[in-house]
Amino acid sequence: MTFKPAYKQLLLILSLFTGLCAAAQPTIVSGTVTDASNKRPLPYVSIAFLGSTIGVNSDNNGHYAIKASGAYQKLKVSYVGYKESVISIQPGKQQVLNVQLVPVAQNLNEVTVKTRKRPKYDNENPAVQLIRRVIENKPKNRPEAYNYVEYKEYDKMQFSLSNISEKVKEKKLFRKYKFIFENKDSLTYPGKTLLPIYLKERVTQVFYRKNPEATRNKVLGEKSVDFGPGFDSEGIGQYFQHLYTKVDIYDNDMMLLGRQFLSPIADNAPTFYKYFITDTITLETGKKLIQLSFTPRNTNNILFEGDIFITLDGNYAVQKAELIINKNINVNFVRTMNIDQDFELSEDGRYHMSRSNTFADFGISQKKKSGVFGSRTVVRRDFTINKPRPDTTYITPPEVDDEDLRNRPDSFWVKNRFDTLSTAESKVYKNIDSLVHMPSFRRTADIINLLFAGFKNFGKFEVGPASTFYSFNPVEGFRLRVGGRTTADFSRKIFFEGYGAYGFKDEKWKYFFATSYSLNGKSIYRFPQHYIRASIQRDTKIPGQELQFIQEDNVLLSFKRGRNDKYYYNDQYRFEYVSEFRNHFSYYIGLRKLIQTPAGSLFPFINTAATQTFSNLSTSEATLGVRYAPNEQFYQGKLFRAPIRNQYPKLSLEYTAGLRVLNGQYRYDKIDFRGEKRNYVAPFGFSDVVIEASKTFGQVPYPLLNIPRGNQTFAYVIDQYNLMNFLEFVSDKSASVIIDHHFGGYFFNKIPLFKKLKLRETASFKSLWGSLSQKNTPSSNSNLYQFPTDDKGVPITYAIGSTPYIEASVGIENIFKFIRVDYVKRFTYLDNPDVAKWGIRVKIKFDF
Repeated sequence: MTFKPAYKQLLLILSLFTGLCAAAQPTIVSGTVTDASNKRPLPYVSIAFLGSTIGVNSDNNGHYAIKASGAYQKLKVSYVGYKESVISIQPGKQQVLNVQLVPVAQNLNEVTVKTRKRPKYDNENPAVQLIRRVIENKPKNRPEAYNYVEYKEYDKMQFSLSNISEKVKEKKLFRKYKFIFENKDSLTYPGKTLLPIYLKERVTQVFYRKNPEATRNKVLGEKSVDFGPGFDSEGIGQYFQHLYTKVDIYDNDMMLLGRQFLSPIADNAPTFYKYFITDTITLETGKKLIQLSFTPRNTNNILFEGDIFITLDGNYAVQKAELIINKNINVNFVRTMNIDQDFELSEDGRYHMSRSNTFADFGISQKKKSGVFGSRTVVRRDFTINKPRPDTTYITPPEVDDEDLRNRPDSFWVKNRFDTLSTAESKVYKNIDSLVHMPSFRRTADIINLLFAGFKNFGKFEVGPASTFYSFNPVEGFRLRVGGRTTADFSRKIFFEGYGAYGFKDEKWKYFFATSYSLNGKSIYRFPQHYIRASIQRDTKIPGQELQFIQEDNVLLSFKRGRNDKYYYNDQYRFEYVSEFRNHFSYYIGLRKLIQTPAGSLFPFINTAATQTFSNLSTSEATLGVRYAPNEQFYQGKLFRAPIRNQYPKLSLEYTAGLRVLNGQYRYDKIDFRGEKRNYVAPFGFSDVVIEASKTFGQVPYPLLNIPRGNQTFAYVIDQYNLMNFLEFVSDKSASVIIDHHFGGYFFNKIPLFKKLKLRETASFKSLWGSLSQKNTPSSNSNLYQFPTDDKGVPITYAIGSTPYIEASVGIENIFKFIRVDYVKRFTYLDNPDVAKWGIRVKIKFDF
């Protein structure tokens, strides 16, 4: 009898039992990953059990913890720019393992970039791995990573005429302005001879707090060229700022020229960009940077090309960026556009943007050398990190007109102008001031202002708009009108406006007068608004045509299709209170007395039983409205304010109560909702979406029901139903969806001729649902007004039934840079009399 086999079996059993026990006990490894050269922690390092799919990343401080129930004996630690490390561990035990990785940046300059075609998602490409590290580290490399940040910012915007021919200044028209042409700059941008014509500077102290999040921009001083009353210099500056928004490469998307460009380090950037490691750079400090070049995968998409320089200190921060707008995209007038950004190393080892310069060359064509050259330079200095301030520091006080801010002495600018002015820039303020005081220039400015803005300025008041001086319609016939408004030179708090008009067919006078008083001491056109307004008006009105009321007699709107003699004479008295807050929430309260007198084919109002006619309809209304438009931006001038479309929603809700006071004939309630948003759908352009809903409570005649916005003009109007007649439909409950999509040349860019002409595709869809309750149906209630009919007694106004009204269009825009033409087709209610089943509509709009 021998014990050897039994002994061997026992050893085998013990070994198996030990392995099973080890497998049953989890293996837990934790520790910190640091750079072996400088002992700094490395974030987002990949740690995994060798031979498994179990892995984790280290956190911002380099800490990690990994756990598994398998008998793993080795740990793999890898990080781009560092030598991979494989370390033995004890299975089935909890242990601490601190890892030091050795940089291998010196080997990156030996990488050979081959031009072979790579898969769309090539994670084996070192450049793609590197950009993913940059993306992973974005949150910690932004100022918002700190609890508190403050810095001083200098912002300079400049526009110049570029490469103007010597022959121009010799022409008789410009001989008086030779001093302007002599102020040239041929050194700042090689190959460009610049003649500065516009300059604006601003110094701001910026305060940021993470929790609760707040940002305050405290203006310390500003200075800009003033072209005098003939031009709205403030509005010009606002428009330029929209074109040249501040660029932050850490944002996923950047708005330039009204378009959304995808950042080369956006979260999904590897899907749209190709990356190449092109060089390794050693700084004077000994630190190394990787130069990463990038180009669009699809050259027709709205993307950049260029280079970014990435740090290899474990932060994977952008130290420098050179972005160029892809020359193949469909943009008007822009020959080139570049963005250069520099980031400086701060005391805490992070990089902060120190300088950003955006410059572009605008021109009619690529061949002509002359044009306009613009630049915006932003310089940041004096960073203070994680220094809390009192809560009041982060609260933006109400904006007031501070003349001292706009009249800082030269000593202020010497100290705070972080970017030195060129010799030509330093003369532009004086030269433009001299130009403005020349009578010949003032006359020219008046003509330009009249042609483009429609107003002739006389200092304290201005006359216009010129487009309304003459118009015509079936009720009034030939109509003349003259009007105007006061300017800020008259008063910054109180404004007056009005007009008088006369129709030669109806031989009636019309008029409008309004006065507005600012409650916050600044223009009523400035954000945030806070004012009261009172107005009185007698004029004609087309039911369902919703435009700015005092501009409905624009001469271009006089041309209409079909029968369009449905009019009211409106006598209206209004009082409004408007209050707007800095968070872009606003509310208003309105009181209105309205007397509607039928005219044209609507005369007279008659009840269903045909036993009584009504000379007019008198109502008294009180309205409360609220609106929220986060991050809304405006073109703001002295006498205008227009919203800039962006990707943020705009929501409004309005409640109106009809009251039996002041001879109000009906008691009713009405609720209206509107939501609108621009949605960017890269690379397919963007869609403007509008959703509306309305509900009327109570029994009212048809003029007080919801009347959809019809359009019988030949202009394409986004917010209107372009093949619906005026007053064709009414309802007391309705909902609608409008989608207007701009492809931006996505398809046409693939067709050589269309691409050369820079044509762009559009498509729209509009649908309106509605219903009319039994109590508001004239055929069921003899006391209500009859729906309008034509000369033969055929109804021309209908209630929307179970079928929605639908129309759609396809179009081409950017024809000659500013014309849009749509083919519009109507799909429902085709049997209604005098309707257009299809049509060609035109819209004029200047756009880049």
